[in-house]
Amino acid sequence: MRTLAMASRDALSAAWRGWAPKPAVQAVRGPEAGLVMVRARIDGGGARFNLGEATVTRAAVRLHGEPLATDAVGTSYVLGTDLEHARLAAIFDGLLADPEQRERVLAEVIAPLEQAHVERDGIRGAEARSTHVDFFSVAREHE
Repeated sequence: MRTLAMASRDALSAAWRGWAPKPAVQAVRGPEAGLVMVRARIDGGGARFNLGEATVTRAAVRLHGEPLATDAVGTSYVLGTDLEHARLAAIFDGLLADPEQRERVLAEVIAPLEQAHVERDGIRGAEARSTHVDFFSVAREHE
């Protein structure tokens, strides 16, 4: 689910356009946007506190018909207010629930999205490392 939630809507939309045969999709809930409270811990492990609110969009869909062996339900929660992103993520989540479609979804959708995410993180990490500064301190030299 993390991969689908972090993917771009354009990537999911392209994957869905290229998907054939498509099962029938029926909305069970949403997509609808709302707020969740983000909690954090002091020093990463201490007492919990409310950090703030974040906008999320959730969706639930029921997939049925060809090419599914049985009906499947998919759900998604994505950060932000992109209703179509949540709907597409829920569709692919539902396809993952079908044993006959699972391997195809993993190979054709999830693996390329994960690879793109790794590449994006590598670029972002390289950009951050390029701004690294080593501070020189006379006081530290004598320790």
